[in-house]
Amino acid sequence: MIMYWCQGMAQNDPSALYIPRNIKQAYKNGTRSPDGRPGKNYWQNLGRYDINITAMPPDRTIHGSENITYFNNSPDTLKNLVFKLIVNIHKPGAARVWAVDSTYLTPGIHVDSYSLNNIIQPWQSDLNNNTFKIIKLPQPLIPNDSVQISIQWHYEISLKSDREGMIDSTTYFLAYFYPRIAVYDDYQGWDVTEFDDDKEFYNDFNYYTLNVQVPKNYIVWATGTLLNIPELLQPPYANKLARSMVTDEIIHIVTKEDWISKNVTKQNALNTWKWKANNITDMAFAISDHYNWDASSVVVDAATNRRASVQSAYCDTVADFHSMIAYSRYALDWFSCNWPGIPYPYEKTTVFQGHAGGMEYPMMVNDKTYMDTTTSKWIVEHEIAHTYMPFYMGINETQYGFMDEGWATTFELLIGRDDRGIEAEEKLYKQINIGRWIHSKQGIHDFSADNDLPIITPETNLTTGYEINAYGKPSLAYLALKDLLGDAMFKKCLHEYMNRWHGKHPIPWDFFYAFNDASGQNLNWFWNNWFFSYNYIDLAIRNVGKSTVGYTVTIDNIGGMAIPFNIEIIYTDSSKELNHQTPGVWKNDQKNTVITINTKKSIKSLLLDGGIFMDADESNNSWVGK
Repeated sequence: MIMYWCQGMAQNDPSALYIPRNIKQAYKNGTRSPDGRPGKNYWQNLGRYDINITAMPPDRTIHGSENITYFNNSPDTLKNLVFKLIVNIHKPGAARVWAVDSTYLTPGIHVDSYSLNNIIQPWQSDLNNNTFKIIKLPQPLIPNDSVQISIQWHYEISLKSDREGMIDSTTYFLAYFYPRIAVYDDYQGWDVTEFDDDKEFYNDFNYYTLNVQVPKNYIVWATGTLLNIPELLQPPYANKLARSMVTDEIIHIVTKEDWISKNVTKQNALNTWKWKANNITDMAFAISDHYNWDASSVVVDAATNRRASVQSAYCDTVADFHSMIAYSRYALDWFSCNWPGIPYPYEKTTVFQGHAGGMEYPMMVNDKTYMDTTTSKWIVEHEIAHTYMPFYMGINETQYGFMDEGWATTFELLIGRDDRGIEAEEKLYKQINIGRWIHSKQGIHDFSADNDLPIITPETNLTTGYEINAYGKPSLAYLALKDLLGDAMFKKCLHEYMNRWHGKHPIPWDFFYAFNDASGQNLNWFWNNWFFSYNYIDLAIRNVGKSTVGYTVTIDNIGGMAIPFNIEIIYTDSSKELNHQTPGVWKNDQKNTVITINTKKSIKSLLLDGGIFMDADESNNSWVGK
């Protein structure tokens, strides 16, 4: 299989993919393999995080301490550590994409103490940035060694909630709440990218314990396994939670009426909720003293009969969240059994009613409420789809958001076709994800020629067009590839790619070469067309002629994209026919193609229809016979 990649790498091969110098070095170093697998020298660093948090609403100050054991599995001697301090996006003067008001702003994280290997160190840096900090090590960290880090800190939770922050005076959603070690990887070294509140994240797979101390009558929902249920919940509620883990029934663990008793939790002045999660990229949690708590479970692996818990937390007054368990159970079942067709990998998911327009975390979703329940279900399906990318696979979302958002958008369409119907779902898909690209100035950030920049462009280099390059265009690329390969081969390749890179950090070339290898085809022509070009979608019928077997239709690919399309044929006897062409029709010539229509009938009219592959200029998509 390797020959397909090698053919694509030959300098005189026009299908060879562009590879940046640092990625070429990774192949040379053997950390990545030309067959789309991790190389024989692949490595990644990790940390063990023991985190303690105290939150005392309505006090907005969050107090935290953590002990980190950071393992240097790289072949490099590290002279520095890089800490990510993402909630510093709230500091005045931080670089942001969006305009904010005073309710968003806070002083950011204040580090109270910091030590290395039990020796107190100054919290200083040669370079002071907002959302990351470079710290020089007193002693370099050599390969295959570790360092013990202890930090105490505090910060004010933002009054304005979005991805994280205050929902109301006694309801908080906390994400990015702890200083963490940035990713140090094999192709770029330390990740020193500023978080700009529009892009997303790049995290190592770590091991976590999280202790959250809150007053009595507060519930904590979080990533991971809750370890001490009997110490926290009064028996009736603990029993309902246990029952929800083994049934399809929706259990109302805590209702509005239950909160009136002020006896849901154990009545200690403070309760500490203890959580654990292994080999995962992040932790998030939420607290409230008045949110409803619903739960159920669903079989996600028919082979083992393994169940996953489905939970939701929400204010009783919001209508759509009363159905959130049903929506989420459906999503876990569908994604596990259909696309991507890999059993949901975690023990649970919790959908929390916050203020975000949809934001995903490992085992957690932060979604706002919608008057339209169709939108509520559509949003939560998208966020749960992110389980696979970027959490099951550690995608660098900051640089290559198309590797996770594009897939979530694709899975969202596929589940929606089954759930809401093909016509309704594709109409929504085109409106939200494609129209903003194909028809200029109809979407956010849709101001310039950035709309046609190659998908491979690192998103840190995009000033506009991020949503287009991360969501709609790559989703169409994956769907075009599905049409090209057929469902069975496409799923085989997808599973190979996911299995090879589960728990690791794939980059685009790993994806490209894994599909080349698994399919036994050199697909570089397709990758170049969709991911490395300035192409867009615009087909035109240039000519229709008679032939000995029927008709020939010459189609120009003005925009250049290798898309599937239908030719809708209406004959003079009013009968109709649909002629489908896969993207393979453009493999040898991406500028034009000649389609033969075998028929003895006379054609009255022809129409090119790309469906979700919307055409930028439909005026030249039809032909009427004389």
